[in-house]
Amino acid sequence: MYRFLLTPRWWGINVFVLLAIPFCLFMGSWQLGRFEERMDNHRSAGEQAETAKHEPARPLDELLPVDKETSGRQTTATGQYGRQLLVPGRKLDDRSGYYVLTLLRTDDGRALPVVRGWLPGDADAAKAPAAPRGEVTVTGALQASETPGSNGVSTTGGLPEGQTGAISAASLVNLVPYDVYDAWITLTKGDSGMKAVPAAAPQDTGLDLKAFQNLGYTGEWFVFAGFVVFMWFRLLRREVEFVRDAELGLVDGEEPAPEAGRARETAAS
Repeated sequence: MYRFLLTPRWWGINVFVLLAIPFCLFMGSWQLGRFEERMDNHRSAGEQAETAKHEPARPLDELLPVDKETSGRQTTATGQYGRQLLVPGRKLDDRSGYYVLTLLRTDDGRALPVVRGWLPGDADAAKAPAAPRGEVTVTGALQASETPGSNGVSTTGGLPEGQTGAISAASLVNLVPYDVYDAWITLTKGDSGMKAVPAAAPQDTGLDLKAFQNLGYTGEWFVFAGFVVFMWFRLLRREVEFVRDAELGLVDGEEPAPEAGRARETAAS
């Protein structure tokens, strides 16, 4: 009765099933591994941020360029404050406000963006405290340049004079007449009564949308594997029924058309 499994048509079906199921299981396992990797990175980033709070600050040049290992580390830099900008649309403790960002001009001629603190409400230059004059040494958590559209960074353009949407060398280089570090720091203690901005976790280390997409794709691939098995058994049962009907003389022995098979299934039900 099962000799039809040796026909070219069924050879093709069986080969497809034997290849599709391992492929779906492999892809599902890979997506699950990606999710677990993001979970581990999220856990490690949290532990690193907690450890960094108690580590002694290191000179800025020793921690550049910023990567997952140096992001959040305490660093120090010396220079004189220059241009001050506001970064609107930033939330802290579920309240809307803005960052006060001041460029610290160092001895090498470049400027380090320093977030001196956070203020509630709409961005207002009149309310932002002026930066200290003269040479200062600042201490804060090192951060990588922001990317618009990630980690809550706005993609809105056309901001008023004196404001920027993202803290990055690419956006600031057009606003100041000097070179800018491809990094920034947030002060450990807020300046002039402002609230300190906590360091953000490095990109691709949190439980963000991508992590849960990996988890969703895991389920989809395993469902696909189950669907392949289900369809194979359904085709097998249909073929067996056709062969049995042919042996009983109920059909002419030709392979059933899909419409005929569905009609017979409907009548049987």
